[in-house]
Amino acid sequence: MSNLANIGAQIALIVLIVLLAPCVWRMVRARHAAERLQAIDLLTTLLIGIVVVLAVVEGVAFLVDIGIALAAFSFIGTLAVARYLSEGDCSDAAA
Repeated sequence: MSNLANIGAQIALIVLIVLLAPCVWRMVRARHAAERLQAIDLLTTLLIGIVVVLAVVEGVAFLVDIGIALAAFSFIGTLAVARYLSEGDCSDAAA
């Protein structure tokens, strides 16, 4: 990997890691479960980005597989929680 590409990947990692903080803040401060779900979904998307950029920097193809697995589990989890929220069983949905 060239020096310029390495610097770009390091900057991307820094940006992704910095973006985790407001995402966690939004997850903690959310009033409704749907807002928390959206924040958790964004958090997992940022983590997938971090894993994939690390795979490029380190040159380890196995990390890309981990990112794909994380994306699949995140998608299934989001579907499960969204279905749970749509059925109206959530106690803080009326708050």
